[in-house]
This record gives sequence, structure tokens and C-alpha cells, in this order.
Amino acid sequence: MKLSARNTLKGTVKQVVTGEVNAEVILEVAPGVEVVSIISKASVEGLGLTEGQEAYAVIKATNVMLAVD
Repeated sequence: MKLSARNTLKGTVKQVVTGEVNAEVILEVAPGVEVVSIISKASVEGLGLTEGQEAYAVIKATNVMLAVD
């Protein structure tokens, strides 16, 4: 897999919650660290995403904001 995106996080699909049109996919990238993605139901089916499967979170953004308390 080659991508132009510079930020990819490899993880394990922890949960897939499928709705009528979209699905919420929770990817555990480290113990206790999760990334949540909302993708189409068709994409979940096309990628064959299931719990326990390895997958990548690909982050392509022009801005990444940081905050502190």
C-alpha cells in the first residue's frame, strides 16, 4: 500500500456499529488508544471490516489542532 497521506496508524478493529447508511468503526491503535472513524456502510462492506481485523487509520488533513487545559 502506498499513499500520499503522511499519517497512518495501524491498529485492530475493536468495534463496528452499522447504521442505515453510515458505520462507526473503532480502531485500537495501542492499548487504551482508539481512533473512531465514520464511514459509509458500503465502505465497511467493501473493505470487509470485522472485529479483530488489522486495519489502518489514514489521516489526511491540512490542519491538526492542539489544545491544553
